[in-house]
Amino acid sequence: MIMHRALYCGIRNSLLLGCLLLALIVNAHASEQKILVLGDSISAAYGMSLEQGWVAQMANELQAQDAGLSVINASISGETTEGGLRRLPALLEEHSPNVVIIELGANDGLRGYPLPTLRSNLAALVRMSQENGARVILLPMEIPPNYGARYTTGFRESFRDVAAETDSILAPFLLDGVATNPKLVQPDGLHPTVEAQPLILANVLPTVNDVLAGL
Repeated sequence: MIMHRALYCGIRNSLLLGCLLLALIVNAHASEQKILVLGDSISAAYGMSLEQGWVAQMANELQAQDAGLSVINASISGETTEGGLRRLPALLEEHSPNVVIIELGANDGLRGYPLPTLRSNLAALVRMSQENGARVILLPMEIPPNYGARYTTGFRESFRDVAAETDSILAPFLLDGVATNPKLVQPDGLHPTVEAQPLILANVLPTVNDVLAGL
């Protein structure tokens, strides 16, 4: 009887220890924070290695503060809001991010896509991310005045309007201080150089830190 009782206690203690370890593992995973960046060539480090781009630099900066934080860069050169809509559901399902950074729209504007479509797609991207439980940071873009002042102004206002409509966070223009400096733009006149990446990060990081602090 004493042996049976000791065996029972041993099994019970092992089960309790196993449950405790499982709980610790679950809590550890639950505390991990993930940031998904859905962007185009600006975030895909066009013309340089991925490690030199602002997204990788942001990951290094944030992971130095919190080793449990991870950044997933799902940016593709040439991506549009429509392309982002096609890819986002699978990305949300795979990664379940806490924060989604949307850096899309420039290619829509450069191709003269209708502004109502741009707004609709941006809003859909935001809402899809929010329905998955993520906070959303919208990075506004600017385009050259090729299509006239009305289109350029409407393009700029689209980001502000979508952010207000969806209660997402509108960050400062990520190319502020870069786009108008020829020394920080590649020969194509569109893409920032390696030297510009820390400046881009400086434009984005305070907003990211504010959002992370509120999680």
